[in-house]
Amino acid sequence: MIIDNAAFERYRRSPNDKTNLPRLLLGSAIVVLFWVATTLVVLLGGTYAFVAWRASMAGSAPTGRPVQDFLASPEGILIALVSFAGIWIGLWIAMRWVHGEPLSALIGTSRRVSRQGFLKGLAAVLTTSLLSEVLLYWLQPEIARGAISLPSWLLFLVPIVLLAFLQTSSEEALFRGYLLRGLANRFRSPLIWVLLPVLLFTALHWSSASSLAINACVLVSIATFALVLTLLVYATGNLGAAFGAHLGNNLTGFLLISHQAGYNSFALFNAKPLEGPGWTTWDAVLIAAIGIVSSLLTVLLLLHPRSPLKVGPD
Repeated sequence: MIIDNAAFERYRRSPNDKTNLPRLLLGSAIVVLFWVATTLVVLLGGTYAFVAWRASMAGSAPTGRPVQDFLASPEGILIALVSFAGIWIGLWIAMRWVHGEPLSALIGTSRRVSRQGFLKGLAAVLTTSLLSEVLLYWLQPEIARGAISLPSWLLFLVPIVLLAFLQTSSEEALFRGYLLRGLANRFRSPLIWVLLPVLLFTALHWSSASSLAINACVLVSIATFALVLTLLVYATGNLGAAFGAHLGNNLTGFLLISHQAGYNSFALFNAKPLEGPGWTTWDAVLIAAIGIVSSLLTVLLLLHPRSPLKVGPD
């Protein structure tokens, strides 16, 4: 399976001469600033409204953990996803005022999302995610019906899909777009332009509520998936397939089977939470192996020459 890198070479050479390391650092700082500011605004505003609403309800006693209670609620999950708009705002400012380029330059040399790449990436990861859920069920068959009713689930389906796309596309635009494109333009070695964005993206998924073994297995799985997303950009020179693949991964957890107790409000089914007790080191090894196998199958579905889901260059 040989990958033609011509599309990526066009993508990595597309930045202008204002894309240098100091400007990349400045632009990254701007993105982080707006991401943090947006998160604080929606978090504090949402928590205040949530507490006021709870206080107005008879028999609703405060727990002393307003922020945690808000984030664990359906409203909190929706608001948390809205906060990722800060990444897009920061990227627009960085591209416009620091690099003198349009935001669409991050998408690919065509400056538009590949529709076929997006749909194929989405279909491939939804398929491999369902397979990984079957394997996880074999490992830990503790699964229960979620609290949300089917009519409510259908009502929230479109908003969750749109907000999940806001979240996943912003992360891809930052890690597989802004950072990868800028670093690849300045450095030839993939040890820099591949590993640095992958490591930063992976580190953001550390959970203080999980054990060391579970954190390790989750981070290994996420790092492997991040490498797959990077490979898709390398093969296509466009963020479309990565957009679709990342969205498919997150929709599985948000809407179908949740493995996180704090983000299961909209899931039809709840599996044993990864941050909960009872997981062994051997369980963690198997979970990491399932994640790696799922990512490798995604590569085969999207890059193998005989696959009906094979993505093409931009």
